[in-house]
Amino acid sequence: MGDEQSRTVKRRRVFYIPGYDPIHPRRYRELYRKESAKQAEISNYTIDLKPKKGDGPYGWSVTAKIDGVETEAEFEVLVWSDIVRASMSNSIPATYLQLVRTAWTYIVSGALRRLMWLRKGPVIAALYPVGMLLLQLILALIAARVLGGGLKGGLDVLLPFLPGSVTLGLGWAAAVIIFVMLLRWFKAKDNKLFAYYLMHDYAYSARYGGANPPELEARMEEFGALISAALATDVDEVLVVGHSSGAHLAVTILADLIRKGRVTEAGPKLSFLALGQVVPMVSFLPKARELRGDLHFLATRDEVTWIDVTAPGDGCAFALCDPVAVSGVKPENQRWPLVFSAAFTQSLSPERWQELRWRFFRLHFQYLCAFDRPKDYDYFQITAGPKTLRDRYEGRPPSRSRIDEPASGYTDMA
Repeated sequence: MGDEQSRTVKRRRVFYIPGYDPIHPRRYRELYRKESAKQAEISNYTIDLKPKKGDGPYGWSVTAKIDGVETEAEFEVLVWSDIVRASMSNSIPATYLQLVRTAWTYIVSGALRRLMWLRKGPVIAALYPVGMLLLQLILALIAARVLGGGLKGGLDVLLPFLPGSVTLGLGWAAAVIIFVMLLRWFKAKDNKLFAYYLMHDYAYSARYGGANPPELEARMEEFGALISAALATDVDEVLVVGHSSGAHLAVTILADLIRKGRVTEAGPKLSFLALGQVVPMVSFLPKARELRGDLHFLATRDEVTWIDVTAPGDGCAFALCDPVAVSGVKPENQRWPLVFSAAFTQSLSPERWQELRWRFFRLHFQYLCAFDRPKDYDYFQITAGPKTLRDRYEGRPPSRSRIDEPASGYTDMA
């Protein structure tokens, strides 16, 4: 990764960019607090979390002693959950309209077919809300037809003096009520089914054909300003963590900062950790020209260290897919990202793996959690330990099973 002199990290700024998540950022603080305590006990180091002092984005402070070195880290969550919530329609008909538009975008553009060449898991995850919402619609129609027809038949028998038009009308009214109530019941259970949530997620990317919506572009500018300010302080490392959809947001933000000359050799080391990325879901779309250009640009830069960690056990991520190469924008002098696996089946004990293996949504967050048989990936040592991201993975080879063949049908760049 280069011959730069190693640097012991005493102070670090960490910016966490969540994926498409409508939940308050305190969730990430509590997850860090709970899981860091577990990992510290397993790996024999100390780590402590305290509330953040001062203004600015939601965050927390961490002090740790790892490998005999005491470090301090300031965490900030770059929040776009309000944008996520605003994009989530509360209307059932509007969600089904999103289903049609999103499916049309991915199918007609050829993106869906090409994504299936990479990994079946995330494509199945993308098709899941479509299938689940259609199943709910079919079940509601069947229930309405059966119960509405049953009511009409019962009235015809019990009240034969009623005109047929009346019993037919009552049967239809009951069918409509049952249909609507059942769809509303399914929606109320979405905290377990995740069909509406995932549909909104994919629809948000597809709405502009892979381009960033204006409100998100404005928020990313704000994120870039915060990271730029941190790069002007006397910390040793500025670490940007992009999880899930947050990874492709980070690519564009960091590429813009480097183009503007905000990353200097005299300043803190700039590091980028992508976790459970789903970049191809966006970069394969026809209008994702800016993202493809940013992938191409960032892949060659010395100003940043870019590590991409996924795992085949995470069915929601494009595991071991080099996002630059598979998007068809690999430069001749590509340096980044270093792609390797968190190896869930090896870094989790068989007992723990059995507990988690069918909890797909939980596994998508395992990168932010403790491993009871850790290998060389430890989120808490990366974010609170004494080594920069570059030093930690100096000389680490990429996973042999990484996918780096171009697969996107669209390779034009902004």
